[in-house]
Amino acid sequence: MPLEDFNPTTDSTGSTDSTIKIMNYKSAPLDYKIIYDIVEPESRVLDLGCGSGALMQLLVEGKHAKAQGIEIDEEQIYQCVEKGLSVFHGDIDSGLSEYPDKCFDYVILNQSMQQARKASFIISEALRVGKKVIVGFPNFVHLTARIQMALKGRTPITPSLPYRWYNTPNLHFLSINDFKDFCKEEGIHIDSSYYLGKRMAILFFPNLFAFNAVFVISRSRKN
Repeated sequence: MPLEDFNPTTDSTGSTDSTIKIMNYKSAPLDYKIIYDIVEPESRVLDLGCGSGALMQLLVEGKHAKAQGIEIDEEQIYQCVEKGLSVFHGDIDSGLSEYPDKCFDYVILNQSMQQARKASFIISEALRVGKKVIVGFPNFVHLTARIQMALKGRTPITPSLPYRWYNTPNLHFLSINDFKDFCKEEGIHIDSSYYLGKRMAILFFPNLFAFNAVFVISRSRKN
């Protein structure tokens, strides 16, 4: 069911007071909508670096996903709890040793992979515990970023990279092509990919024109 077709009139308790939920769905960011459409109904989902739980809430309420998150920021955890979401306090850089292999249908790393210290390790762990992994990240070599660096000689600021150099949470600066190369080197299969502009998908030259990318990846059979 596409996100725009989901129009809740009742919540899990039967209440019809769902105006706020409808507003949230209609105003969801484009990457959330893409991920929403990827995830199958009633899937088991683990959201790594889930933040305030906005994406999990979409999946729980719209797709009836059995979702849980891991987040290190306590204030964000409180926001998840207020939404009634299952969230655990933890540092994803420490790994996922408490989870058995393939216990989730999807593991989500949306806008969190590039902020992890050990990105390669986290992706490997996500692929171990999840049948599929959804990775979303900003494209650091978008045309706007290239122009700013070339003409101004400064660290770029774009819609997907709104931070200054001194307050950015990002530790890894990669392009769409970089991620494709990484997957090839690590024997990771790219099941599908989506390239996003401000309001619509980018179909041509995504490494140049896409602000964000969303990949669905899995382990190759030989691995």
